[in-house]
Amino acid sequence: MKKIFSCFFLLIILQSFSQEKNSNYLQLDYFYGNILPKRGSKHLVTGHPQGFLFSWNKRSLGNKAWQQDFNYPDIGFTFGYQDFKNRSLGELYSAHAHYNFYFFNRASQNKLMFSMGFGLGYNTKPYDRLTNNKNVALGSHINLSTYFKLYYQRENLIENVGLQFGFNFLHASNASLKAPNKGINSYGVNLGLNYNLDAKKEVFIKSIDTINYKEPLHLNLALLTGANEADFINTGIHPFLVVSLFADKRINRKSALQLGTELHLHNYLKDHIRFKYIFDGDVTRTDFPDWKRVSIFAGHELFINKLSIITQIGYYLYAPAILNESIYQRVGVKTYFGKSFFASVGIKVHIINAESLEFGIGYRF
Repeated sequence: MKKIFSCFFLLIILQSFSQEKNSNYLQLDYFYGNILPKRGSKHLVTGHPQGFLFSWNKRSLGNKAWQQDFNYPDIGFTFGYQDFKNRSLGELYSAHAHYNFYFFNRASQNKLMFSMGFGLGYNTKPYDRLTNNKNVALGSHINLSTYFKLYYQRENLIENVGLQFGFNFLHASNASLKAPNKGINSYGVNLGLNYNLDAKKEVFIKSIDTINYKEPLHLNLALLTGANEADFINTGIHPFLVVSLFADKRINRKSALQLGTELHLHNYLKDHIRFKYIFDGDVTRTDFPDWKRVSIFAGHELFINKLSIITQIGYYLYAPAILNESIYQRVGVKTYFGKSFFASVGIKVHIINAESLEFGIGYRF
């Protein structure tokens, strides 16, 4: 499963960076902050996490229409390090692909920016029943890693060196691939320097796109799969399948709306339901509630370059053995192959509790 995700992540990176050669710059940020306390893992909040993010960025100048639509964003790679300042949590090393988006006038010297990065992280001290049973946040060495930054940036203050500062949010979890997995969220402030690798002046292209992106309704069929484990430790990792049938409506170059229904077949629920009744004291029960679930959902698809970002919210119509909230959310990325086939990777959560990391393939009729 980890190898599959790594290959898909590499494919996304290769597609994102397949564009014209533009100017580049580096960023180095130091951050200092706090861990957001979560129920069941508040004992892990003992210090102020700190670390750094080192980024390589490629500017876009408007060679493609999507770059002009999003105010000429940057794309790049980020390497991160975070010390959680807790002996049970250890440290996190991470690698991300990221986008930097600019607010207001792109050509201004004073820039307000938003950056988001998605990738993988390596935790040095995951849960171990004998040697580290306090780390209920991260149950495996390999985790998904995400960061967001909102910051001010000024370039070329002293020759090629500039300054940036702002706020950041960092998240790590294994999406319930292995228990325990409460995940860990940290937030704080960042201060850093940037360095321009190219001295040439930026010239932004502005053109008029006459393509009509509006389309009629399309029907989509997608199969989402992966593996996960119940919240009860050592109950075993089980495969799952989600069958998703939905209609989408492309409304412009940037956006499409979705509405559909899903059948959720998560095998881990069989163990989870049985263990839940045992822990509640009902050890003789054999007629457990049905583990299958059916839902409806609405979603939005944001098109950026050759990728799209999907956000969905769903509600279970049929779920006799609901163990979480009746509402779920999904966030992921999708890439298309030709006009009809697509692949995706996403995380399904119940409010803030991740249930599964989903790999999908689909067909758009």
